[in-house]
Amino acid sequence: MQAPDFSVHLYRDVTEWAWGTPSWVHSVADVGTNAGLLLFAVLFVAGWWRARGLDARAMGLALSAPFAMVAAYLVSEVSKDFLQEERPCRAVSGAVHIASCPAPGDWSFPSNHATIAAASAAALVVVWRALAPLVLPLAVLMAFSRVFVGVHYPHDVAAGFCVGVVVAPVVALVLVRAAEPLVDFLRGFPVAAVLLGARPVAAPAGAGFGGAGLAQQPVPAGAAGVTRMDDAAVTMPDVMGGVRGVGGPGGAVGRHHRRGS
Repeated sequence: MQAPDFSVHLYRDVTEWAWGTPSWVHSVADVGTNAGLLLFAVLFVAGWWRARGLDARAMGLALSAPFAMVAAYLVSEVSKDFLQEERPCRAVSGAVHIASCPAPGDWSFPSNHATIAAASAAALVVVWRALAPLVLPLAVLMAFSRVFVGVHYPHDVAAGFCVGVVVAPVVALVLVRAAEPLVDFLRGFPVAAVLLGARPVAAPAGAGFGGAGLAQQPVPAGAAGVTRMDDAAVTMPDVMGGVRGVGGPGGAVGRHHRRGS
C-alpha cells in the first residue's frame, strides 16, 4: 500500500515541528506514546471495581470492555498484514523521527496504538459514561503522539482511531448479552461474589415516598381532619325544625315546610 501524498506532506510538517521542540519534550513523547496505554489498563480495573456495587449488566459491560479492545486490535492487526504499508520513518526520504523506527515487516497502516487507545476509550465510555471527558481526549493525544514521534502517517492513526471507536462499543454490547446472565448466576456463589460483587438488594414494592403501596392505603372514615359529605348529611341535627339532610326524603336540600301541608 502506498501512502497518499497529502499524508506524506502532513507527516513531514508534524515531524519537523516535533524535532524542533526541546529535548525533554522528545523524552516525554517517546515514553508517553507507550506508557499512556497503561492508564487505560488502570481505568479498566477502576471500571470493574465500580461495577461490583452495580447490577449484573454494569458488571457484564465492565468485563466485556477489555475483550472489546482486543477485538478492535485484532481487526487492526489483520488489516496491517493484508495492506502492508511501509513505515514513514523508512519510506519518506530524509524523515526525522524521535522514536526508534520499528523493524521491517512491522507495517504502518492502520496504527495499532491509535486503535487500542480509541477502542479502550470507547469501551470505557460504554461502561462508565462520566469518563468520556478524560478518556476521549487521552485517546486523541495517544493517536497524535504516533505521528509526533515519527512512526506513523496521519492517515494511519486516523484509520486506527476509527476502527477502535466503531468496533469496541459494538463488541462490548454484543458480549454483554452473554456476560450479564453469567454474572448474575455467579454472584450466587460466595467466592465469585468477592470478585463480581453481591447481587443488589431489591427495594420492597411500594417502598419510599410516593410509592404505590402508600397510594393504595385506604383513608379511614372519620379520620382527623377528614369530613365525609355523607356522614355530615346523616349526623347534622335538624336545628331548624324543617331542614332535611342531604339526600333525605324529598331529595331537596334546605327545603322548608309547614306542619300539615
